Amino acid sequence: MENIITLLTEQAILWAPKIGSVLFIILIFYILAKISKRIILKASTRLEIDNHLSLLIARAARVTIIIFGFATALGTLGIDISAIVAGLGLTGFALGFALKDTISNIISGVMILLYRPFVMGNTIKIAGYEGRVVSIDLRYTELESEGNKVLIPNSKLFTDPITVMEANDVT
Repeated sequence: MENIITLLTEQAILWAPKIGSVLFIILIFYILAKISKRIILKASTRLEIDNHLSLLIARAARVTIIIFGFATALGTLGIDISAIVAGLGLTGFALGFALKDTISNIISGVMILLYRPFVMGNTIKIAGYEGRVVSIDLRYTELESEGNKVLIPNSKLFTDPITVMEANDVT
């Protein structure tokens, strides 16, 4: 029994600095992620970038920094992360292929929010639908047409012709 306690004590003494440095690295990257999110959100309000788009960019930056923090922490522990990175790359490819329509809608939503071909309040015609733009989200653009709510996927807005009429052009 004494041998087990001695062995555990020796291992605890050996691993304590590594665990401490891992926790410190994770804390530093967590703080950096919070700071980067705040900086991105403040800069986007100054540049008058759409709120949905700025939140998406801030979240992506935050998640990326935290992932780098965990990879750095695992490397500090002595774990070879090259196999993990390769596995994540293959997983990302498979998920990207499986979710290509969703990703296409999100990227189209980002492009709509950046270039603003139409704004809320405009009346647009697309794919046999006509209505007033009520909201522009990352995946869908919501139209109000004769009291009905019509959700148009954003990728459709980039593949089909759109007629944009000003809000006061409606009869």
